[in-house]
Amino acid sequence: MSTANAPTTYRFSFGPWNISTGADPFGPPVRKELDFARKIRAYKELGFDAVQFHDDDVVPADWDWNATQKGVAEVQKMLDGEGLFVEILAPRLWEDPRTIDGAFTSNNAADRKYAIDRSKRAADIARMLNCKNYVLWLAREGSYARESKCAKTAVARIVDACNAILEHDKEIRILGEAKPNEPMDQAYLPTVGHMVGICYKTVDPARSGVLIESAHSILAGLDPADDMAYALYHDKLWSVHLNDQNGLKYDQDKVFGSVDLRRAFDQVWVLEKNGYGRNGECVGLDVKAMRTTVIEESMYHLAHSKTMFLRLLDIVRGVDKARVEELRQNRQYEQLEMLILNALTGRH
Repeated sequence: MSTANAPTTYRFSFGPWNISTGADPFGPPVRKELDFARKIRAYKELGFDAVQFHDDDVVPADWDWNATQKGVAEVQKMLDGEGLFVEILAPRLWEDPRTIDGAFTSNNAADRKYAIDRSKRAADIARMLNCKNYVLWLAREGSYARESKCAKTAVARIVDACNAILEHDKEIRILGEAKPNEPMDQAYLPTVGHMVGICYKTVDPARSGVLIESAHSILAGLDPADDMAYALYHDKLWSVHLNDQNGLKYDQDKVFGSVDLRRAFDQVWVLEKNGYGRNGECVGLDVKAMRTTVIEESMYHLAHSKTMFLRLLDIVRGVDKARVEELRQNRQYEQLEMLILNALTGRH
């Protein structure tokens, strides 16, 4: 029986940092830290399929290679026991004292070397975990004072770093994750368009793509659905971090669909209509529980975000495609808009 026209069965992921103590820049932890093994057990309990990792979520960044190999093997055994796979792995470069002036774009050559070496080690960890999706969130690749660095040189150094990783592992795929600000005042590659542009400058554009986080597009004043469509046009949307954002503030990582239901609907629409997920891509989440949430309920935000995606998916699949196309052709956009609003409010 052919499955060519069968609906996509989506797979879902999140990172262990999404189950957190609730600490923020203005307040201390408000919940106890859950044991790593307990977080891993939560994935299948919540109906998730895959794990997002930073390198130091797996093993400490300062372990020697023998200890690293043993630690990674222990984590892999834990994942196998739960029936999980690793969707993405990213080097957490932004928390080391050597990267306060950027990692790849630091003015200090020794610091840049540290960043490259750690990035290669992270690729080795990814390989041991059978993960080919390697995410670069360039958290501190920017400036607080524009004159502090040469921006052209900085972009070249980012490309050089991508090339070093791609050449170190011939199977890894790099996914650039754009964000316009925070923690840096201004980022060098602030948008999805910038990231896609960089892809074509690497030694292997076919292994260079993007991960799009909803909130990051919103912080750039852009629409996440349009950013996703742009990356899909280039065949470079290889992962998403769905969440929501209440305006141009700090990165809030709110439950998907909790701020702007139509904006969330449009993201699901674009993903579903353009075949996202048919090549094994995951619907990733990056969401935080509210500080007022007690530890016993500190995973609701993950379950709620997945539920919202699936509810919106049902609505997307229920919209009359022929009617949409008819209204488009007639430029009856008032009626088209009401068709969508009726669907979102349960009216027909």
